[in-house]
Amino acid sequence: MAESQRGERLQKVLANAGLGSRREIEQWIRDGRVTVDGKPAELGQRVGPDAAIAVDGRRVGAKRLRTEGRSVIIYNKPEGEIVSRDDPEGRSTVFARLPKPPAGRWIAVGRLDVNSAGLLLFTNDGELANRLMHPRRQIEREYAVRVLGEVTDEMLQTLVNGVELEDGPARCEEIVRSGGEGVNRWFHLVIMEGRNREVRRLWDAVGATVNRLKRVRFGPVILDSKVKAGQWRELTPGERTALLAEAGLPDNRPWLDVLPPGRPGARKPSPWGRGARRAPEPGRPGRSRRR
Repeated sequence: MAESQRGERLQKVLANAGLGSRREIEQWIRDGRVTVDGKPAELGQRVGPDAAIAVDGRRVGAKRLRTEGRSVIIYNKPEGEIVSRDDPEGRSTVFARLPKPPAGRWIAVGRLDVNSAGLLLFTNDGELANRLMHPRRQIEREYAVRVLGEVTDEMLQTLVNGVELEDGPARCEEIVRSGGEGVNRWFHLVIMEGRNREVRRLWDAVGATVNRLKRVRFGPVILDSKVKAGQWRELTPGERTALLAEAGLPDNRPWLDVLPPGRPGARKPSPWGRGARRAPEPGRPGRSRRR
């Protein structure tokens, strides 16, 4: 086989490493930001496992480029942690509690701000992470939100109809009341994007204040009650299949277990069975139809 046909396409290798989407990386190559073995990269170029790849002059580590297999875990983020590996302010980071990935490094699928809690997905597959985060995929994110003060039906209808934020229009796909006491009321809502602080900004736009925010679902993956704050677990086989379907990816790479059974820190699979999904709780939206 000719040398040019060996290995994988450069943009796929870098996307799998979590550096960006394939489209973004293709533009980096056009702009001359990527080199292979010290030479400017070309679109469609294939690279082998020993290639020296650099972006903006910085070498991409061999460990990050490893793509032997795929892993995904759920993490229940508590309030007060940041979704970053380093913080100049010395705050706790979610990565400090995660297990060691069996290959590559963990990539966060989206973010939650420091004052928000709940479900985060982490994977060592950069292409999977980028697809799950891309607005084009229209993947549902469900949140439990506690709001201070009165919320009228007109305010809820405005959130469903859509409001104009500084970075463009935004809306809730579904929103239902979920009870509460005193001046605080709980709601469950579904959005299809993951823009920075989008849920809080939506409520701000209708004059309401969010004082608790927790993500409870990302696409087909639900945060079950056995995963306590600060804990993690691997996906069930059914969740893996459903998540790849949401991302539009084939299940053509081996799945790597994060920890062997019985090792400290390992979480048992979801008690709902392979591929089963929990029925929506009273007052919670189910899976909405895409609009």
